Amino acid sequence: MGGLVLWLSFTLRSARRLCRARFMEGHRQGPPSPAAMENGTEPRTEERPPEAQETTVAEGAARIAFPSANEVFYNPVQEFNRDLTCAVITEFARLQLGAKGIQIKVPGEKDVQKVVVDLSEREEEKTEPEDGENLAPGDQPRTAAVGEICEGGLRVLEGLAASGLRSIRFAREVPGLQSVLANDASARAVDLIRRNVQLNDVGHLVQPSQADARMLMYQHQKVAERFDVIDLDPYGSPASFLDAAVQAVSEGGLLCVTCTDMAVLAGNSGETCYSKYGAMALKSRACHEMALRIVLHSLDLRANCYQRYVVPLLSLSADFYVRVFVRVFTGQAKVKASARVKFSAACGPPVAPECEHCGQRHQLGGPLWAEPIHDLDFVGRVLEAVSANPSRFHTSERIRGVLSVVSEELPDVPLYYTLDQLSSTIRCSTPSLLQLRSALLHAGFRVSLSHACKNAVKTDAPASAVWDIMRCWEKECPVKRERLSETSPAWRILSVEPKYGRARGRGRGDHRHLPPGATRAFSPPSAPFPAPRQGATARCLDPSRLAHTPGSSLPQGLCLCCPPAPLTPRTPGSLP
Repeated sequence: MGGLVLWLSFTLRSARRLCRARFMEGHRQGPPSPAAMENGTEPRTEERPPEAQETTVAEGAARIAFPSANEVFYNPVQEFNRDLTCAVITEFARLQLGAKGIQIKVPGEKDVQKVVVDLSEREEEKTEPEDGENLAPGDQPRTAAVGEICEGGLRVLEGLAASGLRSIRFAREVPGLQSVLANDASARAVDLIRRNVQLNDVGHLVQPSQADARMLMYQHQKVAERFDVIDLDPYGSPASFLDAAVQAVSEGGLLCVTCTDMAVLAGNSGETCYSKYGAMALKSRACHEMALRIVLHSLDLRANCYQRYVVPLLSLSADFYVRVFVRVFTGQAKVKASARVKFSAACGPPVAPECEHCGQRHQLGGPLWAEPIHDLDFVGRVLEAVSANPSRFHTSERIRGVLSVVSEELPDVPLYYTLDQLSSTIRCSTPSLLQLRSALLHAGFRVSLSHACKNAVKTDAPASAVWDIMRCWEKECPVKRERLSETSPAWRILSVEPKYGRARGRGRGDHRHLPPGATRAFSPPSAPFPAPRQGATARCLDPSRLAHTPGSSLPQGLCLCCPPAPLTPRTPGSLP
């Protein structure tokens, strides 16, 4: 036995010496100097893989070469993300540069606006020839084309560029750019960016950079050095980059952030979510929109530290990630309006420890962003541009579908209900989406779909009205009460008689236009719902008993079984 142990010890020492010798042999050249690393001239410590081991991928107008053995540099699922980002930045450039008298020219897009302007100018010349004679050549609007350096254009930073695909697509597909800085902390990634920049012939626009993204953004805090567009698409959480990003973006600039840590944002680890984003995430069917509102609240919270605030343009939940596009502004008055705590202390939500509908204990989550998560005017511009030029992107049909649903969402109703959760709570069959929407509309409430969930319903109806609708639906599809426990949420909810009247199917009046199978339910109640009390900072399940909160973010109260209800709308004059 002792001989065996001695033999194993000798073998391990020999293997350790051999590994150490090979390691020292591969590093005889020594580490590169910091100056060489910064300028991208560091000596190569590994041979370039042969062309046979590389794969070339074409996406949009770009061609990317990356090693076949390493698939980290390219994710084909994110093509929708990159297409949408190009469309959003294009419309942002149209707005920003249009104020400077610069018109952008997108390939494949009909120049309808230019024709209209030319016609109006011709009419003015006919009616007032004196003004036309005084026009100077320099007063004519400039045109910015794709692939050209635009003086006074947008300065773009991609903090985590990897292969540089996104930056190269910006240079080849988005007009009105002055420069694109493709940064990555990995030397191998920066070397790949240089090769791909040469492959696509965009070296005059795209500049590779090797640095820590946080340090790079902290170095551009001065107003003259800030970026007009910052794109962050990390592998996982972007929480560590947000503080630097809100300081490095210019006044009114665009900040694009992707979060792929959906397990954290969806409530699987509330403590981790609080440590990263400053909010507690709850497990619910509305977790995807809740994730968007948590990210927006985290961005606004970090921006408030520097007297800045965010205005969302577009917020999407797609595939395995969430993506937000926000503009960052500076304004002390707006920052103070985010809190809305003036001369009195904040008050808690006027709710009991247990839910009045199901009897379960409340769960407290948040704080969340309570403002609209989209700018419908900007969404309409992007949708119109993509619809007018469908051949520009490979995922144009999906972009049009998602933006169409987004444009129809209720802007002032956070979160949503899901059909399966409503029906599973009372142990009954699931009504169709058309039936539930028809009942809510005929009850006098607003209703819309949600892009975050296909069977979701956003409505301003209070929880009491929604459960009344489900009680009437249970009358059509009865539940065997003997199988329900008297302490179960289903028993507590169904033991209450509906407060709304109900009419069958296709009756008289406006409900004769309902399609077959839809139920006309619930005239508005005789007495209005009690008005919410002013001055509180948190809310519970039933909006009719919730406090009015004019701040941009507030905690969200939920019980164990009831779906999240919409928040009370904010007063005019709050954050846009």
